Amino acid sequence: MNSTDKSGTGAGAGAGASTGAVQDFVSMTVGGQLFGIPVLKVQDILGPQRIWHIPLAPMEVAGSLNLRGRIVTAVDVRLRLGLPARGAEEQPMSVVVESRGEPYSLLVDQVGEVLSLKTSEFERNPPTLDIRWREFSEGIYRLDGTLLIVLNVARLLEVGRAEAA
Repeated sequence: MNSTDKSGTGAGAGAGASTGAVQDFVSMTVGGQLFGIPVLKVQDILGPQRIWHIPLAPMEVAGSLNLRGRIVTAVDVRLRLGLPARGAEEQPMSVVVESRGEPYSLLVDQVGEVLSLKTSEFERNPPTLDIRWREFSEGIYRLDGTLLIVLNVARLLEVGRAEAA
């Protein structure tokens, strides 16, 4: 594991230090937009799961699921990014990550492939990026006709902090 990456970021630190360096990202689609999480942050990818509602949880918390005997909090990335909720017939996929020793499931529309991208091509957030997404974005990669927005997992999982403050 990358010992210099404790913040949940993984994309920006040292980017461009070596022009041949690459970083791997698990790609996912949420609301038609392509996002990525550093592959070393991802522990598991799951298809649709049964999710149990958690009373009084923030609206972004979809509930919890059972992953091989462990209770995992499920966070709806659509709602976290300010997008409309998915329809009842649409089944999300789960990207399981860990934060502070606890597993979390990030509910996304689709999970794509692992992309190996040159760190020298990583860019900071453009000024045109939706202001709601900047909080959760480390930066971008410009791919063929689309942007891959690199998500900051730690910030994405700070659910309920604004309500608690």
